[in-house]
Amino acid sequence: MGFTTEENFQAVRLGKTALRHFDSADGIPFPFTASLFTKEQIDGLKEEDLTRFESLAYHSIMSAITSHLEIISERTVLILSSTKGNVGVLQDTENDKNIINLGEAARKISDKIGLSQSPIVVSNACISGVSAIILATRLIDADKTDNVIVCGVDEQSPFIISGFESLKALSESECRPFDIERLGLNLGEAAATLVLSKQNSEDCWQIADGIIRNDGFHISSPSPKGEGAFQTLSKILEVTSIDDIAVVNAHGTATMYNDQMESKAISRAGLSDVPANALKGYFGHTMGAAGVLETILTMRSVSEGIVLGTRNFEELGVSGKVNLSSLEQQTNKPSFVKMISGFGGGNASILVSRNYKSERKQLKNQFKISHRVILTQDSLSVDGESVKVEHSGDKLLTALYKEQLGDYPKFYKMDSLSKLGFIASEILLQTENAKDIENTPSRGIAFFNSHASHGTDMAYVDTIRDKDNFFPSPSLFVYTLPNIVTGELAIRHHLLGETAFYILPNKDWNRITDIIECMFCDEQTDSVIGGWVEYINSTSFEANIFIANKTN
Repeated sequence: MGFTTEENFQAVRLGKTALRHFDSADGIPFPFTASLFTKEQIDGLKEEDLTRFESLAYHSIMSAITSHLEIISERTVLILSSTKGNVGVLQDTENDKNIINLGEAARKISDKIGLSQSPIVVSNACISGVSAIILATRLIDADKTDNVIVCGVDEQSPFIISGFESLKALSESECRPFDIERLGLNLGEAAATLVLSKQNSEDCWQIADGIIRNDGFHISSPSPKGEGAFQTLSKILEVTSIDDIAVVNAHGTATMYNDQMESKAISRAGLSDVPANALKGYFGHTMGAAGVLETILTMRSVSEGIVLGTRNFEELGVSGKVNLSSLEQQTNKPSFVKMISGFGGGNASILVSRNYKSERKQLKNQFKISHRVILTQDSLSVDGESVKVEHSGDKLLTALYKEQLGDYPKFYKMDSLSKLGFIASEILLQTENAKDIENTPSRGIAFFNSHASHGTDMAYVDTIRDKDNFFPSPSLFVYTLPNIVTGELAIRHHLLGETAFYILPNKDWNRITDIIECMFCDEQTDSVIGGWVEYINSTSFEANIFIANKTN
């Protein structure tokens, strides 16, 4: 609906929507409603040396920084927030398969805008955008960097649209967040960029607080009581007054269970009387871009003294009390809450304020590693000692499951990346328990790699490549999200702390250490299962993971 914040803001105020009905599309043999860029828009944005996805991100970033080029320095880092990145090109067999490496895509964009620091990709399903904003704030507060460019971006393709259709999550008509007649979500594509800086300017916005919690319930269904979302909102309310909150901008996907869960979390947190809204009726669910896009538009509206209406909302269809309206409302409050949830059990909320009174504190967190497991296609070591193995490749993972666990049959349903991270973590935790160290619910999980869930992506593409033999698998599609491995561990061990998955251009232990250090900015987090979990194929994989314990 526009190429600037102002254009999009004014379009939303006029009640416009980018959602359109498609009887079918190339590679999608069923009708759907979505928010897609036109061919003319894409042609106008295309950069010769970048893919469609990368071009969207590049132009959004350049639009955001053009009048602030002074931030391009050695102390500036790019954080890209994306659920699936370049995955749409997988159906084109002519493409170099390395093109879907999100870490490399981020490096190309970072190099093109002139940054020297290695970029970070947050691939944490639907909460990626808010997760990226929280990480950016922590990196600045921990003096790891001075400026962070956060770009949320995702494009749509037969891969993603067929996956959500296989989950029966799509509505053929326009979505209706929180409405009694809601039938499901619409997908969308977008790119949106925020620049965060250590330098304070007069009347600037601040990310006053940010919380991530896993609900440990299910990899693709939210907790019925909204437990994870409730925990994030409760923590936010420890640093602000409800009277200062102009609006709670909800995730509001218009799916039956997500909206119900959010309504329970909002009402349990005591926010029932605060105006709430959802913006999916204008843009659809833009996945990795959603958290950034919706934060920017809420910033713009609150600065204008406005709470935007929820398009297509008529009658409340959830059991939790939520103060929604399809009409624009006036406000003089200085702050708002952005909440979001996603597959893998992730939930996140941020408090964004124009006059937050607290001084930013420089955070210094240290940790020590208590145990480490390194598992490859043909070897295993625990705390530096080699363990004899009699198998290799995928057979090794199955053999270790039978030897070390054997009582969790869901293992056999997991994709290879999840099996690798799951088995390595089980061995790690058994080592810890043998030392009589308690496993705590507030423990976090942070995994890293360079290729996301490439092998599972390729397997899923095979289910939709042939239009005459089109059978998208819902279980396979869910596992194309790399963060699902963190959700599996959260469910298995009832870990209710922060979970996240990051993609880097290469195995950068300094960057991994920085990010895990920053996780301890959350006072509830006292230990983290973290490290490298990369599955290329059955003859090439590695989990190098450890338990990090806060020391200060």
